Amino acid sequence: MDKIKFGTDGWRAIIAKEFTVDNVARVSIATGEWTKKNFKNPTIVLGHDCRFAGELFAHAAAKVFASKGIKVLLAKGFVSTPMVSLGAVKLKASMGVVLTASHNPPSYNGYKLKADFGGPLSPEGVQEVEDMIPDTNDINLENLSIETFVAEGLIEYVDLEKMYLDHVKANFDLELIKNSGLHFAYDAMYGAGQNVLKKLLPEMSFLHCDYNPSFMGQAPEPIAKNLTEFSEYIKKDGTIVAGLATDGDADRIGLLDAKGEFVDSHHIMLLLMNYLHKYKGLTGKIVVAASTTPRVKRLADKWNLDFDEVQIGFKHIARQMVNEDVLVGGEESGGIAIKGHIPERDGIWMGLVIFEYMAKTGKSLEDLVQEIYDLVGEFKYWRDDLHLTEEVKQEVIKNCKADKYKSFGKYKVQELQTIDGFKYIFNDDEWLMIRPSGTEPVLRAYAESKTLDGAKEILAAAKEELGIA
Repeated sequence: MDKIKFGTDGWRAIIAKEFTVDNVARVSIATGEWTKKNFKNPTIVLGHDCRFAGELFAHAAAKVFASKGIKVLLAKGFVSTPMVSLGAVKLKASMGVVLTASHNPPSYNGYKLKADFGGPLSPEGVQEVEDMIPDTNDINLENLSIETFVAEGLIEYVDLEKMYLDHVKANFDLELIKNSGLHFAYDAMYGAGQNVLKKLLPEMSFLHCDYNPSFMGQAPEPIAKNLTEFSEYIKKDGTIVAGLATDGDADRIGLLDAKGEFVDSHHIMLLLMNYLHKYKGLTGKIVVAASTTPRVKRLADKWNLDFDEVQIGFKHIARQMVNEDVLVGGEESGGIAIKGHIPERDGIWMGLVIFEYMAKTGKSLEDLVQEIYDLVGEFKYWRDDLHLTEEVKQEVIKNCKADKYKSFGKYKVQELQTIDGFKYIFNDDEWLMIRPSGTEPVLRAYAESKTLDGAKEILAAAKEELGIA
């Protein structure tokens, strides 16, 4: 059997290749044993997203947990990751398990571990579970019956979607949004968020909000290049003021303005800070991943809010949200959390905050972004995933570690930050970050400038300096 390893956010593998019922059982054996070791009367909230055979894999996990005497609170139908995380808190469970590959291509599925506080399990906890995964599955799942476990009270079906909907209704002024006269749109990317906004704000426009485990062949990641159809839809309609998109398990956010232009997560974090602090009077620490724009720190400093930069991976942000008073925590990839909700990424929740912000102020998304620019200056950001051989990747990283790169074309390095990857600061408005993928022969290159052309120019200069065509 192959060694199963958890990455930045869970275990991911190709369905029917490494992601099999037997391997799901192996991970579930370890998860169950870890939960029993750490909790007196263990309970696990369990759910799956819209991917192929989600219920099959969820039933395999449920049988393993129940066979170990662990009470399983099993979601009926597909659910989003934030629904499982919220369920862990509301149902006072020991932990949550979500069978999802999040934003990965449709051929993948995955396994996420959630702590009892409603956010990612700590890196130490994840490592402990990984170390306990057996080489083989010794549980005969065919001999175990979900119905028998239900009759015995070891498996109980729970409605996590209703729980989530009730929580949203208690925390948002939905009537204000409905009566604002603003026309919003939502692209679920065929993901697990597809039913929620239909029930909350049925007058919105909807795209890809139906069940399709193939995701039409596209990775359900809400980034600009994957949202061209949504962008065209907004442009053609002409009345939509903002479009929200979420990924496969609805924990990441993508945002489009009235022109159908992509608003990246750096801008979204700044918008949330402005609304929560300036308009709502809330305070707290700002915690972001190392690949985030320095303008977040600039705004935090302006308002005397504590600021911290952490390694990439939402678990590092969640840890601070659990232990400290954090107002906004976020990362470049679209995972953002705020005070007043669980310490978990939640694309729908963040989208509703933006909708409420627009409804309360009567301002367009473009006006609200301009308000940010007036505070921290205009900026644009771009990211390239550079696909290359593992040898070239390792050579570049070796050079980065040796501090070999003093300039990239005309861009002179003023400062090098190494919290996670290598962040080269050129001046107050421009920077480049290089970070290797832990699982693929890929270098992630991030750049920021005052203009989009400027950001792309930095990336072109970086490719030339690194010797990558």
